[in-house]
Amino acid sequence: MATPSDISVGLAHEFIITATKVGWKPKDFADLAHNDRKLSQILPFIHDFAEITPTQNVIDCDIKPFGLLGEWEIKEHKKGGQLILDLSKVKLHFSPNQVDGKVIEGNKLYGELMSESVLNANVLDYLIAFPKLIPEDWKRDVNGKRHFILFWGTIYSRSFLKSIHSKSSHLFVRSLSWEVDGWYGGVFHLDGEFGSLNPAAVLVS
Repeated sequence: MATPSDISVGLAHEFIITATKVGWKPKDFADLAHNDRKLSQILPFIHDFAEITPTQNVIDCDIKPFGLLGEWEIKEHKKGGQLILDLSKVKLHFSPNQVDGKVIEGNKLYGELMSESVLNANVLDYLIAFPKLIPEDWKRDVNGKRHFILFWGTIYSRSFLKSIHSKSSHLFVRSLSWEVDGWYGGVFHLDGEFGSLNPAAVLVS
């Protein structure tokens, strides 16, 4: 039978694995382990008595995004270093082939966007974690239709069973959209068509 100490060791191991996935470094664990003040500040958040608001929104855009689970693989990931997020410098970008009623196939659009500073899925994961940062006008276009904002800096692949003997691999890009009760992530197949409701999140100088 497992003892309380065995359970604690197991939970600590799970905590380390999860924290590492979201960007924790060894010095972060050391700092928290020896800092009574920070531990006491975190506890109300764990008990849902408080919210954590970052004083500066720094995103590690080099780590592996953690927003998709299961049989998803990262096909391409455009790293961006330590990004200090300033959403006033992020625009919703459209290709000329997405406006005036036009649509473009996703693989072609991806090729067009290679010269743009597209944001990757690390930024998407961060915005889902801190939705109050997202501008109100990202929700819908001027006609009130819902946006599906795409983060082309990370492309995922997933294999599907084509027959009993073979699989086919498909590419996807993740999206951010406003639902009835909040912001949620989704995925779009690159073989599909992208139009005036599918802007790319692009960093501008």
